[in-house]
Amino acid sequence: MEIVFIAVIILFILVYNKTIDKDKFINDNKKYFEVLREDDYDFLVYAKYGDSATPNALFQKRIFYALGVFFIFMFLFIDDPSLINIILACIISILVFKMPYTQLKKYYKAHLHQIDIMLPYYLKSLEILIQHYTVPVAIGKSINDAPDIFKPGLREMIEKINSGDSSINPYMDFANTYPVRDSMRMMRLLYRLGLGGQEKKQERLLMFSRTVSNLQAKARDTKYKERLDHMGNMTMIMLVVTGVSVMVVILASLLVSLGSEL
Repeated sequence: MEIVFIAVIILFILVYNKTIDKDKFINDNKKYFEVLREDDYDFLVYAKYGDSATPNALFQKRIFYALGVFFIFMFLFIDDPSLINIILACIISILVFKMPYTQLKKYYKAHLHQIDIMLPYYLKSLEILIQHYTVPVAIGKSINDAPDIFKPGLREMIEKINSGDSSINPYMDFANTYPVRDSMRMMRLLYRLGLGGQEKKQERLLMFSRTVSNLQAKARDTKYKERLDHMGNMTMIMLVVTGVSVMVVILASLLVSLGSEL
């Protein structure tokens, strides 16, 4: 145990004194750290911070902070190098590592419907472009006007298609990166829309258009229901506040009356 503690402290000192470059250390061991990366991490980062976000840099910060906390606790426990203290340092480091991801998940859940309804409206604008261009060209032209959350994924999709990948994989990769409602089904329809001749394209475009319209209708219904629920909650709060206020006024009046009689 003492050897482990000494090794950890030495490594911490080397990193602290910049003898070892922390970024190079993380990059050199990237394949090991990537095992810890959550499947939906990039999507959640883009969902909160938009197109300008850099998931890789934020993930490296998570690793660095977690390792920093581990080193600090190992240093604090240097007088008592026991297995329990090592396990405790590891648990705290894991909690520090997971905290940013948990915050991103909370943000996504709080804005779930708002993020989900972005896809149908984007696909509706894409549908108009597809009437005049091929699917890949339409996607490329749609990127500038697309929601910020989808821009990195759309660029990656177009790069894969332009590099010669004519399979469904670029579309499925996008759906996996952005697991919003119906993304898988819509990407399959989008891929099929680019297959076949002009006659089949019109039939598939009609099916695609109907599906997008249905998704938009669902999004509108969800938004309308949320608005009604919010108004209902506000009305209930107002009724409760009014009732309590009336009771307080009546009680105060009774107390005043009793006081004057006495």
